[in-house]
Formats: sequence, structure tokens, C-alpha cells
Amino acid sequence: MSDPADLGVVEAAAALSARSLSSRELVEACLARIHERDGEHSFDGDPGSINAWVRVYEEDARAAAERADDRLARGAAPALCGIPIALKDLYGVAGKPLTASSRVLDEIPVRDCDVWAALAAEGMVLLGHVHTHEFAAGGTTDQVANPWALDRSPGGSSGGSAAALASRTVPAATGSDTAGSLRIPSAMCGTSTVKPTRGAVSLRGVVPLGTTFDHAGPMARSVADCEPLLAAMAGAAAPQSRRPLRRVALSPRTGELDADVADGLDAAIASLRTLGAEIVEAGDAPAPEPGPEFVDVMCSEMLVYHRRFDDRRELYRPSIRGFVEHGERRALSAEQYVAAQGRRREATYAWLDWLAGHSLDAILEPTVPKVARLRGSGYDEAFTDFDEISLTYNWDWTGFPVVALPSGVGRRSGLPVGVSLIGHPGAEWDLLAAGALLQAELGIPEP
Repeated sequence: MSDPADLGVVEAAAALSARSLSSRELVEACLARIHERDGEHSFDGDPGSINAWVRVYEEDARAAAERADDRLARGAAPALCGIPIALKDLYGVAGKPLTASSRVLDEIPVRDCDVWAALAAEGMVLLGHVHTHEFAAGGTTDQVANPWALDRSPGGSSGGSAAALASRTVPAATGSDTAGSLRIPSAMCGTSTVKPTRGAVSLRGVVPLGTTFDHAGPMARSVADCEPLLAAMAGAAAPQSRRPLRRVALSPRTGELDADVADGLDAAIASLRTLGAEIVEAGDAPAPEPGPEFVDVMCSEMLVYHRRFDDRRELYRPSIRGFVEHGERRALSAEQYVAAQGRRREATYAWLDWLAGHSLDAILEPTVPKVARLRGSGYDEAFTDFDEISLTYNWDWTGFPVVALPSGVGRRSGLPVGVSLIGHPGAEWDLLAAGALLQAELGIPEP
């Protein structure tokens, strides 16, 4: 067998079930890979290491692997039993530090967040916490390096999750998405994810950013690997029957694209046609972009949680402090907040009508309009990375599910690019099946 650390979730689960691989062997391979590739696990990172991991729980992971092997030996263990996973440093674990990759937060939860409780019940093995852009409020996670090029951002805010996956130190990770934070790092690191319909996965015990925008979801190297993770996180078995993608709209909101991103979009269009989908142009977008209103609502929600840190504001990185202060300056009254949520609801209905009116199964668009930026400036000030979220934040505004996957490696940049399939609420399982078929055509890039 090749190095077990190179196995994806589905492959590893099959090997564990067949008893050709033990969880202890898999965990040891991942821990060795972390020691080999990740660096010192520092707060600020450095130019020469990936630094995806905040904390690694080696002895706990070995003990959990032993328990998983005992469970597997007895038979009838869940499919994810014995699989290692990384948690974004927003997911609370009883008795373990929780810092949101910030000097402001330093807590030890007394109970597991609902997601980790569900994954632990499946027998998954927690290797540790991975970095987030501080408090998930940004798209660069600059303390982490992109495994494709150490001078590039891995994207954010789930940048540590995507970098850990791309560097093959773990086969599975969790992330969260408020304006694109599952999808952006997946596109920039060549990995895959699903942002489920808002509310499909519990957020209890997860550090919030914008409470009505936040989505929890799985991240992995392939779309197929994301499916059993989502099933466990959502507590819902994946349905056997799936609706195929017959009519797919090319997004009317794409705008100007980096040439490598445009190539990746063309490759996805060609592959969908090979799979039998009709690609249509369905006219203009049905609703205006939320724009500044999105920021005002999100920062108002962010301020509610961050008030507890008013006496520690000097410990924030500059950009995060800027978001909090924007929330204060633009604090919405109750009437303004309710009105904004009403406009958001109407925009969601408009997109639903547009999908139904054109008999569409999904929308195809690039995940991010450009390749990964250079590291170093993502924490300098707030509101500098809207290019990254320009194609993602609308689907947090509406709460629609999205599957994001790589669409190739740019021939100019040598960096991965990605596409997204967006569907109506509840369509994540259909999108996962279609995304897996599309990925079989496009392939999975490796650094």
C-alpha cells in the first residue's frame, strides 16, 4: 500500500472495513505527515512552512484510534469509524482550547459542539484544530501557506482546513461559510466542499461570525469524500435516489475573470455537456447584489458576539478590529435590521422563481474570480478582499446549497482554480452526486 496519509475518506473507510489498514496505522501516518510538512504550529506563521495546524492532539488521537480499531474488530462499525479529521478552530471540543486563531479568545468548552459530538459518535478520530482567518472574518488566513506555493494565501476563512487537506496531512476537515469561507479556500487549494442549505447542520458550539449567514460544512479532497461527512454532520442519511442535472444555467453574475479561472470554467462547461447536461444562458440575475447591506447586517450580528471582548480590542489583528468598529459605526436599529432581512427574503424568493421559471437544476459559476493572492496583507485592514467573496457571498445571503470543486490548474499561474454548482434549498444531495460525476471528468489536482 502507498502511504496511508494519501488516502481519501472513502478509500480509507474501505481499507479500514476490510481490515487491511488499522486506524492506528492511518493516524500514525497522518501525524508523521504533519511533522514532515506543517512546521511549528505558530500563531503568526512564517514564510517557509504551511502552518495549517494550531494544535495537534497526538496522544488523544492515538487513544481514539485504538478505540476505533476495537470497534471495527467487533464489526458493524459506522462507515467513518477510525477516519482522522481536523476541526476548524471555531468548533468547540470539551476540555480542549478554543481560540478562533486569535489572541482575544482563549476558552475551554465544557461540552462538544453538536458537529463534533456527531462525528465522534461515528468513531472519527480528532487529530487537532486547524487555523481559521481570525474569528472567520476574512478570506486569506495569511498565517497559513498555500501548499501549492508557500508565498500564496490558502484562502479563508477555512484556510487551515484546506491547506491541511491539500498537504495531505488529514483526509477530512470541517469548515464554516459566512461569505464564502468553505468554498474560497477549497478553490485556492484544489480541494472540495459542500455548503449545505442554511440550517441543515447545527451551529451550536461553533464560534459565530454572522449568525443568520453562518453555515457549517465538510471539506475533503474529493466531492465523494464530502458526502458521508455531511451525512454524519447533518444526522441525515444520504438519499439513494438523486435528480440528475439536465439543465444548468451559466451564471449571469460572473463578471471579469482571471484567464486561468476562465479556462477552468470552460473545462467545466465542456465536461457537463459530456455528461449530458444542457448549458443555458438564462438572462440577467433576478435580484440585485446585496453589496454593502450584506456587510452592515453581518457586522451588526458580529458585534453582538464580540461585545464580550470590548476590554481586549487591542489584541485583535487590525482587520478584525475594523470589522467590529464598522459594526458600531453602522449599527442597525431593530427596524433597519428587520427591513434588511425582509429584502434578503425577497431576493431569495426571486432566485427561487428564476430557477423554477427556467426549469433549472443548478447554476454553474466560478468559485473565485482569480487565483490565490500573495500572502501578507490580509490582516492589514478590513474590506480589502471583496474580490474573493464577490461570487460566493450571495449564496450565504440566500442560504442556497453549493458544491465547490477544482476545475483544473492554471497554465499561466500553476495554481488551482474551481467552479461551483448552486441549487435550490435541499438540493445538496443532488449537487453532491452531480459534483462527483463532474469531478470524475475534470480530475483532482495535486500540488
